[in-house]
Amino acid sequence: MSDFRSWKRQGLEKRFGLKRIKDHPILKEWLAMPSEITDFERISALRLQAKLVDYVDYWNEDELKLKFIGSLISLVDFDTAYFSAFANRMISAIVDGEELSGKPDLILGTGTQDLEVPYFCLHEYKKEMDNNSPDPAGQCLAAMLAAQALNSNPIPIYGTYVIGRNWFFIVLVGNQYSISNGYMATQEEIILDILRILKTSKQIVTKEVKQSLPL
Repeated sequence: MSDFRSWKRQGLEKRFGLKRIKDHPILKEWLAMPSEITDFERISALRLQAKLVDYVDYWNEDELKLKFIGSLISLVDFDTAYFSAFANRMISAIVDGEELSGKPDLILGTGTQDLEVPYFCLHEYKKEMDNNSPDPAGQCLAAMLAAQALNSNPIPIYGTYVIGRNWFFIVLVGNQYSISNGYMATQEEIILDILRILKTSKQIVTKEVKQSLPL
């Protein structure tokens, strides 16, 4: 058994035959999807951003989660009739004969009390300074591999990881993955882009879950 935290991208590529693709079409489509931002969401996001600008250099990981990331995510409301948001829940899967396991910071998946099938992983809230994590992208990608293995249908898996003010978005499609450029949440229009992308994540997962339901 290996923990998500022990993986780097180079190790995942060698062990599981993953290939990094620049600007994968599914990533580009995701990042460009429209979603309306209401006045309330805009005002709330900009208020959170102002606090981030003042404190991001000083917050530890728990403070970053509590005072910024969690509040931004709550604007989206990932708990729906089709799936829920699970925090720090263990997931484990056998991938090519090796068990991968760990606790992503946030998973979108079916189930209400217990996680059933994961579709989206938000992993690795890391503070801005003194970041000792060897490869946050690798850790997120390892969690996405496990999520992929837990799905009975070959669908894209979506993910996000955060380092201080910078957000990165990932897709895993078969053995190919693609990572976005960083979205800097301290920039006014970018914080709204991040919120929009999180909202489209909700739309995508809703569509995937509906398609997986029996007729």
